[in-house]
Amino acid sequence: MQKKKILGISGSTKVNSTNELILRAIAKIYGKSLNFEIYAEIAELPHFNSDLEIGEPPESVKKLRQLIENADGVLISTPEYVFSLPGSLKNALEWTVSTIVFSDKPTAFIIAAASGEKAFESLDLILKTIGAKVGENSKMIIKVAKGKLNSNGELTDQKTLREIDSLMKNFTEVID
Repeated sequence: MQKKKILGISGSTKVNSTNELILRAIAKIYGKSLNFEIYAEIAELPHFNSDLEIGEPPESVKKLRQLIENADGVLISTPEYVFSLPGSLKNALEWTVSTIVFSDKPTAFIIAAASGEKAFESLDLILKTIGAKVGENSKMIIKVAKGKLNSNGELTDQKTLREIDSLMKNFTEVID
């Protein structure tokens, strides 16, 4: 049986951000059963402008849409900035609004932040609005996430690992 393809999207534009490290750690843990690809070009997307949709959208936008379309599921990990989503993630999601790439697409998300509740509410609402299929137990907040990774970028907090395991089981059930 072919492994399911998971597209990981970090809401942070920072190289080796906590959110990217979380996605990489999950990819390493579940790499035997799932095929992960981490999208690392979120900073390269132009600002959303519906005028750019006339004719052919920019190549970076077409690539993002194609990656989402080709994935069996999407896993987003994002920080919370000023009680909301980072503009880069909101921008990426806005580029999908005129498409159906998220319609019934199994999606899970992690908010890795000091608090995270507002970003959680916002991302949950946006994903519902664009038609993503988010299971009730396919979303979580990791508070103070940076302290739950060691210097090698591995998740070391046992409680967080159990919560991620539960999220991934629920997420993969939505995919199947």
